[in-house]
Amino acid sequence: MTSTPLTIHESLREEIISRPDMILDDRDLMQALIAANERAMGGNIVDLRGIAMERLEIRLDRLEDTHRGVIAAAYENLAGTNQIHRAILRMLDPLEFEPFLRDLGGEVAEILRVDRVRLVLESAQNDSDPAIRRLGDVLSVAEPGFIESYVSDGRGAPRRPVTLRQLAGGDPAIFGDAATWVRSEACLRLDFGAGRLPGLLVLGSEDPHMFTPQQGTDLLAFFAGVFERAMRRWLA
Repeated sequence: MTSTPLTIHESLREEIISRPDMILDDRDLMQALIAANERAMGGNIVDLRGIAMERLEIRLDRLEDTHRGVIAAAYENLAGTNQIHRAILRMLDPLEFEPFLRDLGGEVAEILRVDRVRLVLESAQNDSDPAIRRLGDVLSVAEPGFIESYVSDGRGAPRRPVTLRQLAGGDPAIFGDAATWVRSEACLRLDFGAGRLPGLLVLGSEDPHMFTPQQGTDLLAFFAGVFERAMRRWLA
């Protein structure tokens, strides 16, 4: 009657001796053993080693959480980089100006997953040019000084190449009829070179969390830099 429990006990003992990592790698088992050891020592004895292990476990949990966060951020950054690269390659395909701008509001916008793309060019002339009217869904012409006022929201904020912000509604001067449902935007300043007025590329989204001030802007700044260089070909 007693031989079976004894056999099981001996086999388990031999298994543990031959493979101690089986217990050392199991956190629940280790915690159970530490708790049993504390009970055996009594309540008047402070187990400093157990306290140290508990603190190490807490630090390990924090480290694992940080590790997972870093990996998630790296994957997100890689996905964003691939997205920008795809948009740039598509943007550089057209050989003429009008298809270049149409693609900007079409396939390029789809790749970037934004609902509206608008290019604002400052000019001392009016926008009565037929080409401008044909591209009115993407291109608009504004008076000199408009871009600085729009990006800074009239507050004279520091100049930044990319501004991300959430909106209660878009500006009709930029988004037209779509302004009522635009909830966030990215404003990319454009420098076309000496002697030329600046430009602004505005990405608008219905999602209020698409563009927020807490997000990084490196990829969008890179996109704006490539766009500037592409535009200089057409402005030359």
